Amino acid sequence: MNDLALFARRLLRNPKQVSAVAPSSRFLARAMAEGLGTASGPVVEFGPGTGSLTRAILAAGVDQRNLTAFELDADFVQRLRQEFPGATVHHLGADRAHEVMEPGVAAVVSGLPLLSMPGPVRESIVGSAFRILAPGAPYIQFTYGPKPPLPPESIERLGLRVEPGRKIWANLPPARVYRFYRA
Repeated sequence: MNDLALFARRLLRNPKQVSAVAPSSRFLARAMAEGLGTASGPVVEFGPGTGSLTRAILAAGVDQRNLTAFELDADFVQRLRQEFPGATVHHLGADRAHEVMEPGVAAVVSGLPLLSMPGPVRESIVGSAFRILAPGAPYIQFTYGPKPPLPPESIERLGLRVEPGRKIWANLPPARVYRFYRA
């Protein structure tokens, strides 16, 4: 089954969990993976779905053995494990990443639909990311909305700063990439 067919099937079965109309485009995926490469070290991906962002992370030069993914959907997990046998794919929520990962991660790349989640869940996910990120390392997130995927009060409560990236028009729908860092 190709990515679009699998994505559509999972969207119909669980629209709240998938929360997108199409997999991320290769243009958005490349923008999310900017700055990653062969010397990046360990990279974590939240919500890889069909692997659009995963492919871009690997194409940027990150070795599969340095990639760990967290995915809730069992069908996506199975597909990811088949396609990326060198990567570690956890069938586990991103909010629990700190339970299985050591601190020192070079970047967390997230395809999760943060804006569709309740505030405490969003903060738990981003908080977990910053428990494993190395000092100065980014949490990379995209959103379809006009504002960052975390409201100002959450950014302040978590002690973060945000850097908006460029708008990716060649995505359905268009998206903007944000990078969060410890303040």
